Amino acid sequence: MSFRHCPICEKTFAKNKIFLKKNIKESEITSFSFSSRKIPEFMNHKLILCSSCSLVYADNPPQEVELAESYHQADYDSGKEADMAADTYMYYMEEAISRLDNTDMALDIGTGNGILLELLNDRGFKTVKGVEPSKEAINSAPEKRKSWIIEGIFNESEFSENSYDLICCFMTMEHVKDPKILSKSVLNILKPGGIFVTVTHDYQSIINKMLGKNSPIIDIEHMQIFSKKSMTDLLRNCGYDDIGIKSIKNRYPITYWTRLLPLPKIIKTLLLRIIYYTGMNNFNIGINVGNIMSIARKKNERL
Repeated sequence: MSFRHCPICEKTFAKNKIFLKKNIKESEITSFSFSSRKIPEFMNHKLILCSSCSLVYADNPPQEVELAESYHQADYDSGKEADMAADTYMYYMEEAISRLDNTDMALDIGTGNGILLELLNDRGFKTVKGVEPSKEAINSAPEKRKSWIIEGIFNESEFSENSYDLICCFMTMEHVKDPKILSKSVLNILKPGGIFVTVTHDYQSIINKMLGKNSPIIDIEHMQIFSKKSMTDLLRNCGYDDIGIKSIKNRYPITYWTRLLPLPKIIKTLLLRIIYYTGMNNFNIGINVGNIMSIARKKNERL
């Protein structure tokens, strides 16, 4: 473990507050603890609230090599939900994509099974690449997608400068140790005029405020949790232009939403049995659960 200041503004103030005390039970960590769309465990590192940029962050996160190994070994069990999430993200970023000068190259950081890459390819991007640390997620992908995916943690040195029109990073910014380094690296490999699109949790949303420490965003995987202000500050400090942030609705099966409820396991199990028994398991619901999409552009010096 290594102490760090706020990873966005790099400041530590005496008036910074503890957002949540550390709550990790080693005996409850499983192979799904670092997988996406899991049943919430409500475990967390000690979280600090930055009084300057409003970021909530772990001040003693695990080392990068430890994080990388955790994600590499993680199980994967969210194929259907991943497909539905990708459809949602494509819908919300369509306007930004339509304003791009070119649709030559797209990159997805934290691509999972690569479903977004396929949708981007169908949308007209000639070359699509993804980066994914989970071996199980990649193994679940069809053969066509596997050739597009690089296994491992995103590393700027593996990509050419000024080469990508679009770079996506969905539900991944919370998981990296240094979101500023990632954002600056993305800026370097974007073409002038290219866009960076992220989806993150917003701890200041109404639903997350109501749930408090029982919100699914309180998770051992999260090295930081954003707000609209902290995302704006991050992107602006890294040199992005034309920054826009909007709330989005996610659409998932009712069974998924039920798994997220902050209820005792026995009650959730009973509810899921009722849902399957009544045939409602194929019923999908769109809900604003406090997620935000941030879209930012690399300045085009030619303009």
